[in-house]
Amino acid sequence: MINEVYRNMLAEKSVIRTIAEQATKRRGEIGADNVFDFSIGNPSVPAPRTFDDSMIELYRTADPMALHGYSPSTGNVRFKETIAASLNERFGFDYKPNHIYPTSGATAALCHALRATVCPGDEVVTFAPYFPEYLPYVQACGAKLTVLPPDTTAFQIDFDALGQAFNPNVAAVLINTPNNPSGAVYSEETLTRLGELMRRKQREYGHDIFLISDEPYREIVFDGKTQPYPSKFYDNTLSCYSFSKSLSLPGERIGYVAINPRATDADELGPIFTQVSRSTGHNCPTSSIQLAVADVAGETADLAVYETNMNIIYDTLVRLGFDVVRPGGTFYIFPKALEEDAVAFCSKAMKHDLFMVPSDSFGMPGYLRMSYCLDTDKVRAGMGRLEEFVREEYGK
Repeated sequence: MINEVYRNMLAEKSVIRTIAEQATKRRGEIGADNVFDFSIGNPSVPAPRTFDDSMIELYRTADPMALHGYSPSTGNVRFKETIAASLNERFGFDYKPNHIYPTSGATAALCHALRATVCPGDEVVTFAPYFPEYLPYVQACGAKLTVLPPDTTAFQIDFDALGQAFNPNVAAVLINTPNNPSGAVYSEETLTRLGELMRRKQREYGHDIFLISDEPYREIVFDGKTQPYPSKFYDNTLSCYSFSKSLSLPGERIGYVAINPRATDADELGPIFTQVSRSTGHNCPTSSIQLAVADVAGETADLAVYETNMNIIYDTLVRLGFDVVRPGGTFYIFPKALEEDAVAFCSKAMKHDLFMVPSDSFGMPGYLRMSYCLDTDKVRAGMGRLEEFVREEYGK
């Protein structure tokens, strides 16, 4: 008999994936040059050549057992040593290899962090707009996801709402900075206030409250700025990372959880993660990918195109009368639709072969997410098509 939980999930298919599939179908009908797909965040810049060179060299010269054998259940030692050293150098930390747990991207990192710290009946607090997959991640733990509204002037945390939402059932707060879909970067002031509030609530309730920090866009920050490292502001932080964006390796499925060395039971969490893997059939990323990423962990792909694309889109949206907050990072922008119903807006746009994602599944109806993982020429052409669409449909 089929598990009805998963049968029911079929009706909740990712809106992002559904729209991306529609765009792909349309490209087959009228040609790629005539379709403007701003739906899915699939990195559009190549991985660094040094990564390719490392993979080739490994396959030519590495010990076959190291290259193709089972990775230890806690991850490849060289990978863990390299990541710990890199984080320590960048952020002034004292991670040891046992505080780094390799995972198959940020998704697996989040699921491990949640399952290790959240029990059935607990509550996880996050902030709209949020990545829609957080809901099944939390529900799989038997927990409740509580979504709070943001401060829409800058998409920072609404601390009045957070203060009212805290209760003894809260086991974790889940943040995403830089944020998908808004592009907001949490400031030092925001992270300082968050850490202070969470410490007070831990003392008040007499139990740990973990900060689970989703950070795959950490390196994509604009205007010469950097993302403040959330773990510096609160000890009970689990930093969930992926090399999908920084190294343009989404298909390689490689990331990690970094356990703050000052977190409760920090030295025990890594072995606990192996038990999460054991119960879910996750296992580690492939041995060869761990080894290759260890060779280039301090590098990034050429990410500058995302800021160029963002500025083109932002300027166009402002000129066309959209209400939009300028992103501080990522490769997404999150304008308010030109009508109350963002689903209707995006449906009309599809008739002009413009594919964007309505915001309802992100917990904030009335907005739309645009991904700009595209060649800059394609972005410019897409903005011309957007201008035609807005003029014809809304008279602007």
